[in-house]
Amino acid sequence: MAARGAQGLVLQCDDHRGQAVLTFGRDDVAYLTSDAGAAALDEVARCPLTDASRVADVAAIRSRYAGRSTALIETTLLRRKAAPKLAGLADVSGWLFTDEALQQATAAPVAAHRAARLAGASVHDATCSIGTELAALRSTAAFVMGSDLDEVRLAMARHNLPDVALCRADALRPVSRDAVVLLDPARRSGGRRRFDPRAYTPPLDALIEIYRGRATVIKCAPGIDFDAVRRLGFDGEIEVTSAGGSVREACLWAAPLAVPGVRRRACVLDRAEVVTDADPDDCPTGLPGRWIIDPDGAIVRAGLVRHYGARHGLWQLDPDIAYLTGDKLPAGVRGFEVIEQLPLREKTLRQALSAQDCGALEILVRGVDVDPDALRHRLRPSGNIPLSLVITRIGSGAGERTVAFLCRASVGS
Repeated sequence: MAARGAQGLVLQCDDHRGQAVLTFGRDDVAYLTSDAGAAALDEVARCPLTDASRVADVAAIRSRYAGRSTALIETTLLRRKAAPKLAGLADVSGWLFTDEALQQATAAPVAAHRAARLAGASVHDATCSIGTELAALRSTAAFVMGSDLDEVRLAMARHNLPDVALCRADALRPVSRDAVVLLDPARRSGGRRRFDPRAYTPPLDALIEIYRGRATVIKCAPGIDFDAVRRLGFDGEIEVTSAGGSVREACLWAAPLAVPGVRRRACVLDRAEVVTDADPDDCPTGLPGRWIIDPDGAIVRAGLVRHYGARHGLWQLDPDIAYLTGDKLPAGVRGFEVIEQLPLREKTLRQALSAQDCGALEILVRGVDVDPDALRHRLRPSGNIPLSLVITRIGSGAGERTVAFLCRASVGS
């Protein structure tokens, strides 16, 4: 679309999503951080900008602020979006963001967790962007500084964190010594995700090579191929972290920072549980107990299901499937109490659901090609009691079978 100068606000068309993408320039940041810009932001913040009022609100803002209206509206909406994600990290009501920077920004619980692991260290965030990691680190680190190559995001970081030392620098050209280097390479471009770590910005393979031997912490996408990371030469600890019931990231802790003997770690922040591959993994396989447990995604992603099961006295239904079972539910963990074990035959399932007066039906599937939504539609539960259906494969070869467990989800889940 139209551009407002080389250093001004740019609206581009993202072909992948067909949506307008807002790119801030240096003069936009200068305006938003000026007295006039701050006053305008205060005024725009009073507009609801809801679906019902947006057309009228935008028209009013444009009539008053003309060419600055898009930056003011976008900043206001991003601040509202950032508030729940960064709650507890900092007061972000006056921060500046870009949409892409906010999407990649670390959620507050995860940033706080990493900052706690780095307590007392001198830390250089070499891809600081708009400053979310720095906000967590400044309360735990002995010294903290940030740098970024993107001058617009760096200007935003200066506004967001005026008490933190910042400089413009390329993460591929180290500018610090005797400090832990935190790196968060961009995994999006124009709204598109990049799945190949060599296509990150900066590329992951280049970062690993350039900082080899140094104490580094590199944030990656949770779905990154661990074997591929090892092939790139990384020999430290891979930590997978979940918060709010979702896997948030994989983090590469270089050997100087890794716990000796630990190569994989899962951190479930919601219940402050840590599982590592140094823990015992004597988790047997056996018949279903009273409960079926679907372990937290961080535990599954880190390949630590057996270690978690051994810790809590659970066992596996199948050695290759992540479901665990046992007669006692671990504290604070959602589980499924088995009512009945059934074959995966729709007529049989429909009869069992009717007999149990099933209404809302949750369907969980592992190891079987079943579409939960399509199956739920075909089963047509119409009763009053919410139930769960856990479908999985058990055994292999000639002994392989598919089973369905009709369950009640644990109270409070």
